Amino acid sequence: MKSVLVTGANGDVGRALIGSLASQYELHLATWQLARDMPPAPWPAGCSITRVDIQDLDALTEATKGIRAVVHLAGQREYAAGWAELRGPNIDGVYNLFEAARRNNVAKVVFASSNHATGYLDEHRLWPIAETEPPRPDSLYGVTKAFGEVFGRYASDYYGMSVICLRLGWVLERPHNEMALRMWLSPGDLGRLVIGALESTCRYGVYFGVSANRRRRWDLTDAERDLGYVPRDDSEQFAAGLGL
Repeated sequence: MKSVLVTGANGDVGRALIGSLASQYELHLATWQLARDMPPAPWPAGCSITRVDIQDLDALTEATKGIRAVVHLAGQREYAAGWAELRGPNIDGVYNLFEAARRNNVAKVVFASSNHATGYLDEHRLWPIAETEPPRPDSLYGVTKAFGEVFGRYASDYYGMSVICLRLGWVLERPHNEMALRMWLSPGDLGRLVIGALESTCRYGVYFGVSANRRRRWDLTDAERDLGYVPRDDSEQFAAGLGL
């Protein structure tokens, strides 16, 4: 089985994703907390769990030894965070991740970008948004995600690895408002998307991550073609309950 390291495994996206990956990959989970200190979670049997600070290059280099692919979820996730909070995990941490992967000949990195990398277009309702749309962030957080996409392009060109960047929507069990009805990414579709990225033969690509929502405004044509991603869930089933 392909060995996959998931950074930020104890975050909301990691916890929603790991169950989908466990049956197909040898999983190594990297967190900022020791396993015994983490909130209860249904961690699949057989996963290794280690504490890794992504701002520590040596620690990341050790964690990526023998790894074939990394799903990089770790980082500062607060949309309104200031630069002092973002720079370490979302800039230095991204550099460290790709440098550690280069040192250990990791074949693929799946980078969790964000809808905030093109959030200006959503904010101003400049729809539909194509997957080929260059970054147009709505925040400093979005700027750091755009940085990760560009660094991934560099790593693909000069380090020889495959890099797939996923501009993720809102990973929730169920949407809770009108915006979420557009941007919802169900846990099941999240798993299908990431597995498609891990199995893809593409050298580099940037794709939106959203479910088959009737109200979505993002194009998924390239994700279907390159990653084989066919989402199954539609947020519309929750619209009536929200009065929408």
